[in-house]
Parts: sequence; C-alpha cells; structure tokens
Amino acid sequence: MRKQSGNHFAAIIPARYASSRFPGKPLVRIGNKSMIQRVYEQAGKAVDLVYVATDDERIINAVRDFGGKAVLTSTEHLSGTDRCAEAVDIIMDETGQKIDIVLNIQGDEPFIDHEQINLLKSCFNDKKVEIATLIRKTSSGEDIFNPNHVKVVLDREGNAIYFSRAVIPYYRDTESALWSKEHVFFKHLGLYAYTTEALKKITLLERSPLEIAESLEQNRWLENGLKIRTELTDRESISIDTPDDLESALRHLNDFV
Repeated sequence: MRKQSGNHFAAIIPARYASSRFPGKPLVRIGNKSMIQRVYEQAGKAVDLVYVATDDERIINAVRDFGGKAVLTSTEHLSGTDRCAEAVDIIMDETGQKIDIVLNIQGDEPFIDHEQINLLKSCFNDKKVEIATLIRKTSSGEDIFNPNHVKVVLDREGNAIYFSRAVIPYYRDTESALWSKEHVFFKHLGLYAYTTEALKKITLLERSPLEIAESLEQNRWLENGLKIRTELTDRESISIDTPDDLESALRHLNDFV
C-alpha cells in the first residue's frame, strides 16, 4: 500500500447501480472499458490499494471481471461518505492492512487525473489535517452563478469556512457581471480524503440545518467544528451525471486516452 509521510492510503470508489438520473451508470461503456474500470485504473496510478464499494452484485461482478477489488455494502446509505465508512471496515477485516487515510473517489469521473489524487494525498503531510478536498479558481467569464457548481470560501490557512450553491462572497456595490474581475472565486471539486477516525466521526453526525439547506454534506462537518483543508488544482473534473454528459465525454474520449 503506497505511503506518504507514514500514512497508509486506500482509494474507495462508491458506486450505486440505481441512479435516478442514470440507472446502471457505473457499467456504461466509454470506449472499450466501463466507466467504473476507467475510474479504478486512474485511482490505481496514485494509490496501491483500490476498492469499489457498491450495493449491487452486477457492479461487484463487473469489477472482478477486469481484475479489480470490490466489496458489497448496504443499500441504505445516503451518501458516498457513508458507503466509504462501511467499506473501510470490511477492507481492513479482509486484508488485515491498516488504513490511515481514505480517499473517496467519485465513481462517475472516468478521466480523473491521478496527479489530483496525489495532490489530495499531500494535504496529510500536515498531521493536523483530518479532512481534505480540492478546489480551483474560477476563470473570467465562467458561470459562477450556476447552483450545480459549488463555491467555497477559505480562511487564511486554506481551510474551508463555508460551501454554497450561491455565489460567495456576495460582492456588494459591484455589478454581478463584474464580480469575477473583482474577486477570486473558488469552485469545489467533489474529491475528498479523510483520516479513518474522522470518517467514522462524521458518519455518526446527524444532518444539520446548513447541510439540509444547501444539500451539501460537508457543511454538516463544518457546523460540528471539523476543519476541511483545501488544496488548489488548475484542472477541472469531468463528471458524468446524465446520458447527455456521457455523449459529451465520448466526443472527447481521444483527449484522455
């Protein structure tokens, strides 16, 4: 298992079959491979121990068919974080290996850059870090008002203060069309890592008001006093949430192979 600053890392890829917007999404073909295989192979470039955590035997079988590792988890989980928390216990029991840091790799990002995973791992060179995630600066002309693009504000040490679907901060006394020229806004990328202890802690927390309002689980962690360290990347992640997203990805497949 690849180590960094004495830490033992595991990449866990939560994957559900019954997606409301795109059923069977992990098994769709992107070129000559399934989406889940592409995610798995990219994660394996940065982490030695990689597992898919799923609630469906079809995904289990597909992963094992290409030589990957997978564990079966509950159908009741509301988030990938919860699924990771169950999976890490199963993996440690099965392998007997210690896992200090869990990397939660999104199962619908088949072209994830393994260097972004390494960047996330580097956050744990600081022993105080319990949770980490990636962000990037938005570019001039980018639609910062899109509620599907989550924004984040930071403290002076690079820890997240708050995540929102709204534009934060609100740039008073300036026309909204000029905000990107007046201020650096940060977009959140949905790639997380947690110490195993922090992962167990956050999954025991009850849903919080800010989490419910924004539909963003990371606000629950902040409301309960946990810190989330951020690291800057200059690359965008490409997620596939709908069949239309898949069509777009297929048109650009040669850019990633």
